[in-house]
Amino acid sequence: MSWASLTSGGKDSMLACQKAIDAGKDVRYLVTVRPKNSESYMFHSANLDAVPVIARLAGMEYVEITTEGRKEEELADLEAGLAGLDIEGVTAGAVASAYQADRVKAITDRLGIDLFTPLWHLDTETLLHEVAERMDAILVVTAAEGLDESFLGAHINADLIGRLKRVAAKYRINLVGEGGEYESLTLNAPFYSRPLTYTTTEVRVGTGRSELVLGGFA
Repeated sequence: MSWASLTSGGKDSMLACQKAIDAGKDVRYLVTVRPKNSESYMFHSANLDAVPVIARLAGMEYVEITTEGRKEEELADLEAGLAGLDIEGVTAGAVASAYQADRVKAITDRLGIDLFTPLWHLDTETLLHEVAERMDAILVVTAAEGLDESFLGAHINADLIGRLKRVAAKYRINLVGEGGEYESLTLNAPFYSRPLTYTTTEVRVGTGRSELVLGGFA
């Protein structure tokens, strides 16, 4: 049977998807929850138009689940969307957030399917270096002290990892951004047929949050 990968297009969920493929799992679906509320507790909202294009580049089916993004209610929307898929299990990019992992596990348990979280409790610096070595991902949102708009568009590589480590040491942020400190977009991975491209960029700077809005994905 096939698998579904929960993803916003960010580095963690896409690395989890890649590791599922590496493990021989037939990942057929990329599932994105699109919250109307940008302050969703569970789901990212930046540059989600990239994910259906990523699915096409990966030869997968794209599934979008819409939600108002209200705390806990959005989980019911996710469960309803997954219930309609004939799948053996779900992959997720949870690293250390019990809030996320426990809620997704409860959903998969109720649906009688498996949950694959290959990044769970992985050392955060090790995770970032694997992203740098295997994928091409850029930062598209910054939302923490020490992370200004100069980080937007930066590729996750050795240099950026060093910058993030210095910010994390000073401001106590989560190194992989799992607390919402930053968000990323994966432009390329081994399971893509070619890199994701875009034609437009716009930087939006708000109070406590800066976002790189990309368009023209292909």
